[in-house]
Amino acid sequence: MGGFFLLTGFILLGNIAGTYHITALIGKVSIIQQHPLFPLVFGLVALGAITKSAQFPFHFWLPGAMKAPTPVSAYLHSATMVKAGIYLLARFSPILGGNPIWMYSLMAIGGLTMLYAAFHSLFRTDLKGVLAYSTISALGILVFLLGLGTKDAIIAASVFILVHALYKAALFLITGIIDHETGTRDLTVLRGLRRVLMPVAIAGFLAALSSAGIPLTFGFIGKDLIYEATLHATPDLFLYLTVAAVVTNILLVSAGFMAGIKPFMGKLPEQFNTIHLPYKAMWIPPLLLAILGVVFGCIPGLVGEWIAGPTATSILAKPETFHLKIWHGFNLILLLSAITIAAGTLLYFINRPSEKKLAWIVNFNKISPEYIIQLCAQEIVLFSTFFTNKMHNGYLRSYLLKIILFAELLIAYQLYLGGPLHIKWETLSPVSFYEVTTVCILIGAIVLTIRTSSRLTAVVATSVVGYAICLIFVFYSAPDLAMTQFTIDTLTVVLFVLVLFKLPSFLNLANRRTIIRDAVVAIVFGILLSMVALRVLHEPTTTNISDFYGDYAYVLAKGKNVVNVILVDFRGFDTMFEIVVLSIAALGVYSLLKLRLKSSDKE
Repeated sequence: MGGFFLLTGFILLGNIAGTYHITALIGKVSIIQQHPLFPLVFGLVALGAITKSAQFPFHFWLPGAMKAPTPVSAYLHSATMVKAGIYLLARFSPILGGNPIWMYSLMAIGGLTMLYAAFHSLFRTDLKGVLAYSTISALGILVFLLGLGTKDAIIAASVFILVHALYKAALFLITGIIDHETGTRDLTVLRGLRRVLMPVAIAGFLAALSSAGIPLTFGFIGKDLIYEATLHATPDLFLYLTVAAVVTNILLVSAGFMAGIKPFMGKLPEQFNTIHLPYKAMWIPPLLLAILGVVFGCIPGLVGEWIAGPTATSILAKPETFHLKIWHGFNLILLLSAITIAAGTLLYFINRPSEKKLAWIVNFNKISPEYIIQLCAQEIVLFSTFFTNKMHNGYLRSYLLKIILFAELLIAYQLYLGGPLHIKWETLSPVSFYEVTTVCILIGAIVLTIRTSSRLTAVVATSVVGYAICLIFVFYSAPDLAMTQFTIDTLTVVLFVLVLFKLPSFLNLANRRTIIRDAVVAIVFGILLSMVALRVLHEPTTTNISDFYGDYAYVLAKGKNVVNVILVDFRGFDTMFEIVVLSIAALGVYSLLKLRLKSSDKE
């Protein structure tokens, strides 16, 4: 669904701007944002982005995707796949951003996601569950910052992308090592693993410190930039935005300690005494990532110049220079960081993950987005089943009825658009005795076809209908059409008799109600076609095409019968392909007539 909405939004955006080139789109911001369809374009693009980056209420796919192998989770869920939606919003920020629709929508979605997911992470007992919900919260922070859209917010987002990638990838790999060695990810069981997995414990400790934003880690720089962005927001919102950011980070501090510190602290259970340190290829990568979190925290200027600076310049679509520093003096931002670390650490010691707490939060699943969307999916399946049973039930008569009804609706709608129908009786030719007699025979043959219980009688009566139409063609000076109709009708009757001769007797597949319904549909269809014919009589006609065929039939094709010339010469390819189709059908019928099934196939 997200990809479909995204594609639709891109198509509309390209139609509005006349180009799909992103650089060219940036030069047409005013045209795009002043267009009446701009809110729809933004909504479609935003839907695609928030589904890909697991924003509320489309976040629940990410915890389910944590069943993937740990290296895959580390790669996709900390750095690449879930960042695709973030990249999308960042890339289109110069095009769709800078207006209230963008700002308030993304701030609301991101703010709700980061608080919701950070709160849920405290109740998880599975290490990957904790990481999943803390990842959703971090993605919410990034959407929140992109919605804020100020220079400080974009800089904070540019830095926090790398901050999150480093500590979260390390924690994912550490979780994989723990699961590989102990056979469990249950936080209610895991403890004391530092005694047998010391390098892994060091990596987890450093990654958790960066996640919490402890000074001299890269997470400290990222968290300070987030607070700076919220404090410098609009005067009427900065307080609420800052409170939301502080509360989210407090919860994430506790979640980071749960994932990176708790499994290694305390007394080692007896069942883990036999655990040994895995080979170096497993524990060196998370240790390197965790150490990088400290190195970048000590020399943040390097990251700002090489990574964050170009990123912010690309998002803002204008050159931006800034220098990341460790120390900015004693100020409100430092105070908020201290409050965050202290409150988060206290919450870590107070909060004890347990199955009881998890069961309590599971009780609210009936109002969760996942449950609601699953209900919608079930209703879609039920509707699809109902629709398929009604519209695609395998009966030819049902398909014909639906096709004719749809055609009647289209014709009736077109007649309605054409306005009232006026008949000029004086322009119509008088009705002769022969025409009245022929029409009466035709109607009688139709009634006999419908009411007879004999298949042979029905076929013969149908042929009478065809011959009556032949007479009408003769009355109106169209002998070639009459001969064609006569030949086709005769051939059809012969084929019908040959085929139907071998079939069993009639099966009664329709009750009186069905017969009346079909009769009404048929009569309405005939009336509508008659009205179309009457309207055509009053349409201005041009004879350019017929004049061309009449003038050049003999000159170019050397034929005096214009109809034959059209079929054979002017539209020869059409006729040739029709002959090919009929030949293929004839071969198919001949093959079926010659088919001899084995006794086992018949059974």
